[in-house]
Amino acid sequence: MNSKSQYKTKQREVLMQYFKTSGSRHVSAADVCDYFKKHGETIGQSTVYRHLERLVDEGVLNKYSFDPTAPACFEYVGEGAHHAGGTCFHCRCEKCGKLIHLHCEELEEIGEHLLKEHGFKLNSMRTVLYGICEDCADK
Repeated sequence: MNSKSQYKTKQREVLMQYFKTSGSRHVSAADVCDYFKKHGETIGQSTVYRHLERLVDEGVLNKYSFDPTAPACFEYVGEGAHHAGGTCFHCRCEKCGKLIHLHCEELEEIGEHLLKEHGFKLNSMRTVLYGICEDCADK
């Protein structure tokens, strides 16, 4: 935990446990609220939003806003996360909205090429490739 971390509360601990066990999924604040409601955990919507923003500020979560009309989604990047600080690109299905993580050396090489040859530093955290996922293509 870094120096920006907040004091520990039950709600914070419940949220941290949720994200630590959620794997590499991207979830919205509404997804988090729905999960807790289904599991009988009393945590208010405003508390969820407040803690999510704090966890983003602390570097425990990444926040993605891929589409201005869609809600932001959050990904756990703290201790034990799926990519633990590595470069991660994303693919988003234009039909179902599925988000796919890419840890791909070839894409990292493209980033290096853009920097070296064109003086452009690619932000992999905000790089999304749009197309159709395998499931939707099979339909």
